[in-house]
Amino acid sequence: MIDQPAFEAQPLGRWRAWRNRRFSGLVHYLWEMAIESGAIGGSTKKGKLFGSFGEQSVICFPANTIFNERFIHIGRNTMIGPDCTLSAGMVPGQQCLSDRIVTIGNRCLIGKGTGIVGHFSIEIGDDVWTGHNVYITDQNHGYEDISRPISVQTMPEKAVRIGNGSWLGYGTVVLPGADIGEHVVIGANSVVTGTIPSFSVAVGSPAKVVRRYVNGAWEPVIS
Repeated sequence: MIDQPAFEAQPLGRWRAWRNRRFSGLVHYLWEMAIESGAIGGSTKKGKLFGSFGEQSVICFPANTIFNERFIHIGRNTMIGPDCTLSAGMVPGQQCLSDRIVTIGNRCLIGKGTGIVGHFSIEIGDDVWTGHNVYITDQNHGYEDISRPISVQTMPEKAVRIGNGSWLGYGTVVLPGADIGEHVVIGANSVVTGTIPSFSVAVGSPAKVVRRYVNGAWEPVIS
Protein backbone atom coordinates (compact mmCIF):
# COMPACT_ATOMS: atom_id res chain seq x y z
CA MET A 1 0.00 0.00 0.00
CA ILE A 2 1.37 3.46 -0.97
CA ASP A 3 2.08 5.83 1.89
CA GLN A 4 -0.43 8.63 1.32
CA PRO A 5 1.63 11.65 2.57
CA ALA A 6 4.70 10.56 0.60
CA PHE A 7 2.55 10.01 -2.51
CA GLU A 8 1.02 13.49 -2.21
CA ALA A 9 4.47 15.08 -1.72
CA GLN A 10 5.92 13.67 -4.95
CA PRO A 11 4.32 16.20 -7.36
CA LEU A 12 5.42 19.10 -5.11
CA GLY A 13 8.96 17.74 -4.93
CA ARG A 14 9.14 17.36 -8.71
CA TRP A 15 7.84 20.92 -9.18
CA ARG A 16 10.46 22.32 -6.81
CA ALA A 17 13.23 20.43 -8.57
CA TRP A 18 12.04 21.77 -11.94
CA ARG A 19 11.80 25.30 -10.52
CA ASN A 20 15.34 25.15 -9.12
CA ARG A 21 16.76 23.89 -12.39
CA ARG A 22 14.85 26.51 -14.33
CA PHE A 23 15.66 29.59 -12.24
CA SER A 24 18.92 28.88 -10.39
CA GLY A 25 21.01 30.40 -13.16
CA LEU A 26 18.85 33.53 -13.21
CA VAL A 27 19.00 33.91 -9.42
CA HIS A 28 22.78 33.65 -9.40
CA TYR A 29 23.05 36.08 -12.31
CA LEU A 30 20.85 38.65 -10.57
CA TRP A 31 22.74 38.25 -7.27
CA GLU A 32 26.10 38.72 -9.00
CA MET A 33 24.71 41.79 -10.75
CA ALA A 34 23.48 43.15 -7.40
CA ILE A 35 26.91 42.58 -5.84
CA GLU A 36 28.61 44.45 -8.67
CA SER A 37 26.06 47.25 -8.89
CA GLY A 38 25.68 47.65 -5.13
CA ALA A 39 29.40 48.03 -4.41
CA ILE A 40 30.46 51.47 -3.18
CA GLY A 41 33.34 53.18 -4.92
CA GLY A 42 34.68 56.69 -4.91
CA SER A 43 32.65 57.69 -7.98
CA THR A 44 29.31 56.34 -6.72
CA LYS A 45 26.68 58.51 -5.07
CA LYS A 46 27.31 56.86 -1.71
CA GLY A 47 31.08 57.03 -2.11
CA LYS A 48 31.00 60.78 -2.65
CA LEU A 49 29.60 61.21 0.86
CA PHE A 50 32.90 60.08 2.42
CA GLY A 51 35.54 62.52 3.62
CA SER A 52 37.81 60.92 1.01
CA PHE A 53 37.61 57.72 -1.00
CA GLY A 54 40.75 56.64 -2.85
CA GLU A 55 40.98 55.37 -6.40
CA GLN A 56 40.36 51.65 -6.97
CA SER A 57 38.94 51.24 -3.47
CA VAL A 58 35.64 49.49 -2.85
CA ILE A 59 33.16 48.61 -0.12
CA CYS A 60 31.62 45.32 -1.16
CA PHE A 61 27.88 44.72 -1.28
CA PRO A 62 25.98 44.24 0.90
CA ALA A 63 27.28 46.59 3.55
CA ASN A 64 25.85 46.38 7.05
CA THR A 65 25.70 49.84 8.67
CA ILE A 66 27.40 52.96 7.32
CA PHE A 67 26.75 56.46 8.62
CA ASN A 68 28.40 59.87 9.05
CA GLU A 69 30.54 59.08 6.03
CA ARG A 70 32.13 62.53 5.82
CA PHE A 71 34.17 61.72 8.93
CA ILE A 72 35.49 58.50 7.37
CA HIS A 73 38.52 58.49 5.02
CA ILE A 74 39.57 55.55 2.85
CA GLY A 75 42.86 55.35 0.95
CA ARG A 76 43.68 53.88 -2.48
CA ASN A 77 43.37 50.25 -3.58
CA THR A 78 41.58 49.24 -0.39
CA MET A 79 38.87 46.59 -0.23
CA ILE A 80 36.31 46.45 2.57
CA GLY A 81 34.46 43.15 2.55
CA PRO A 82 30.69 42.57 2.62
CA ASP A 83 28.56 42.83 5.77
CA CYS A 84 30.93 45.39 7.28
CA THR A 85 30.02 48.24 9.62
CA LEU A 86 31.64 51.67 9.27
CA SER A 87 30.46 54.46 11.51
CA ALA A 88 31.58 57.70 13.09
CA GLY A 89 29.80 58.97 16.17
CA MET A 90 26.80 57.57 18.00
CA VAL A 91 23.94 58.36 15.60
CA PRO A 92 23.49 59.42 11.96
CA GLY A 93 23.83 63.16 11.49
CA GLN A 94 26.00 63.69 14.57
CA GLN A 95 28.61 66.43 14.43
CA CYS A 96 31.88 64.72 15.33
CA LEU A 97 34.90 66.16 17.12
CA SER A 98 37.13 66.38 14.02
CA ASP A 99 36.97 65.79 10.29
CA ARG A 100 38.88 62.50 10.64
CA ILE A 101 37.32 60.03 13.00
CA VAL A 102 38.06 56.85 11.04
CA THR A 103 41.02 56.66 8.65
CA ILE A 104 41.84 53.54 6.62
CA GLY A 105 45.04 53.60 4.60
CA ASN A 106 46.12 52.38 1.17
CA ARG A 107 46.04 48.75 0.00
CA CYS A 108 44.12 47.52 3.04
CA LEU A 109 41.90 44.46 3.07
CA ILE A 110 39.16 44.53 5.70
CA GLY A 111 37.55 41.13 6.18
CA LYS A 112 33.88 40.23 5.85
CA GLY A 113 31.69 41.12 8.81
CA THR A 114 34.20 43.50 10.37
CA GLY A 115 32.96 46.45 12.44
CA ILE A 116 34.91 49.72 12.69
CA VAL A 117 33.10 52.07 15.05
CA GLY A 118 34.84 55.37 15.78
CA HIS A 119 33.95 58.27 18.06
CA PHE A 120 37.29 60.01 18.58
CA SER A 121 40.10 58.59 16.42
CA ILE A 122 40.75 55.26 14.71
CA GLU A 123 43.79 55.28 12.44
CA ILE A 124 44.51 52.20 10.33
CA GLY A 125 47.76 52.39 8.39
CA ASP A 126 48.69 51.19 4.90
CA ASP A 127 48.70 47.49 3.91
CA VAL A 128 46.71 46.38 6.96
CA TRP A 129 44.76 43.16 6.46
CA THR A 130 42.16 41.64 8.75
CA GLY A 131 40.37 38.33 8.94
CA HIS A 132 36.59 38.08 9.11
CA ASN A 133 34.51 39.44 12.00
CA VAL A 134 37.10 41.78 13.49
CA TYR A 135 35.82 44.59 15.75
CA ILE A 136 37.66 47.89 16.23
CA THR A 137 36.38 50.71 18.45
CA ASP A 138 37.72 53.68 20.40
CA GLN A 139 34.90 53.85 22.95
CA ASN A 140 33.49 51.44 25.50
CA HIS A 141 30.61 51.37 27.99
CA GLY A 142 30.94 52.23 31.65
CA TYR A 143 29.25 50.28 34.44
CA GLU A 144 30.17 52.06 37.69
CA ASP A 145 26.80 53.79 38.24
CA ILE A 146 24.45 50.96 39.22
CA SER A 147 21.42 53.30 39.07
CA ARG A 148 21.76 53.67 35.30
CA PRO A 149 21.70 51.04 32.54
CA ILE A 150 25.13 50.16 31.21
CA SER A 151 23.85 50.98 27.72
CA VAL A 152 23.68 54.71 28.55
CA GLN A 153 27.04 54.90 30.36
CA THR A 154 30.16 55.67 28.37
CA MET A 155 33.84 55.80 29.17
CA PRO A 156 36.25 58.45 27.80
CA GLU A 157 37.26 57.77 24.21
CA LYS A 158 40.84 56.70 23.62
CA ALA A 159 42.52 56.85 20.22
CA VAL A 160 43.26 53.58 18.41
CA ARG A 161 46.14 53.07 15.99
CA ILE A 162 47.05 50.09 13.81
CA GLY A 163 50.44 50.37 12.12
CA ASN A 164 51.43 49.72 8.52
CA GLY A 165 51.61 46.15 7.27
CA SER A 166 49.93 44.51 10.23
CA TRP A 167 47.57 41.52 10.20
CA LEU A 168 44.62 41.01 12.55
CA GLY A 169 43.38 37.44 12.68
CA TYR A 170 39.78 36.25 12.65
CA GLY A 171 37.62 37.59 15.45
CA THR A 172 40.18 40.04 16.84
CA VAL A 173 38.75 42.76 19.09
CA VAL A 174 40.64 46.06 19.28
CA LEU A 175 39.53 48.20 22.22
CA PRO A 176 39.99 51.90 23.15
CA GLY A 177 43.60 52.95 23.63
CA ALA A 178 45.08 50.06 21.65
CA ASP A 179 48.29 51.00 19.84
CA ILE A 180 49.43 48.27 17.44
CA GLY A 181 52.78 48.85 15.79
CA GLU A 182 53.99 48.04 12.28
CA HIS A 183 54.27 44.50 10.90
CA VAL A 184 52.39 43.01 13.83
CA VAL A 185 50.46 39.72 13.81
CA ILE A 186 47.46 39.53 16.15
CA GLY A 187 46.27 35.95 16.65
CA ALA A 188 42.68 34.89 16.00
CA ASN A 189 40.12 35.82 18.68
CA SER A 190 42.60 38.01 20.57
CA VAL A 191 41.55 41.12 22.50
CA VAL A 192 43.95 44.07 22.17
CA THR A 193 43.76 46.60 25.00
CA GLY A 194 47.21 48.24 25.13
CA THR A 195 50.43 48.73 23.20
CA ILE A 196 51.78 46.00 20.93
CA PRO A 197 55.29 46.88 19.68
CA SER A 198 56.27 46.74 16.02
CA PHE A 199 57.61 43.49 14.53
CA SER A 200 55.91 41.19 16.99
CA VAL A 201 53.27 38.48 17.33
CA ALA A 202 50.61 38.80 20.03
CA VAL A 203 47.83 36.43 21.07
CA GLY A 204 45.26 36.01 23.80
CA SER A 205 42.83 38.02 25.90
CA PRO A 206 44.29 40.43 26.68
CA ALA A 207 46.77 40.05 23.83
CA LYS A 208 50.36 39.49 24.94
CA VAL A 209 53.51 39.39 22.83
CA VAL A 210 54.78 35.86 22.24
CA ARG A 211 57.37 36.50 19.51
CA ARG A 212 59.52 39.46 18.46
CA TYR A 213 61.89 40.18 15.61
CA VAL A 214 65.24 40.86 17.26
CA ASN A 215 68.71 41.08 15.68
CA GLY A 216 67.52 39.74 12.34
CA ALA A 217 65.51 36.77 13.64
CA TRP A 218 62.10 35.96 15.12
CA GLU A 219 62.51 34.88 18.72
CA PRO A 220 59.99 33.66 21.31
CA VAL A 221 59.22 35.89 24.25
CA ILE A 222 59.64 34.11 27.57
CA SER A 223 57.21 35.47 30.14
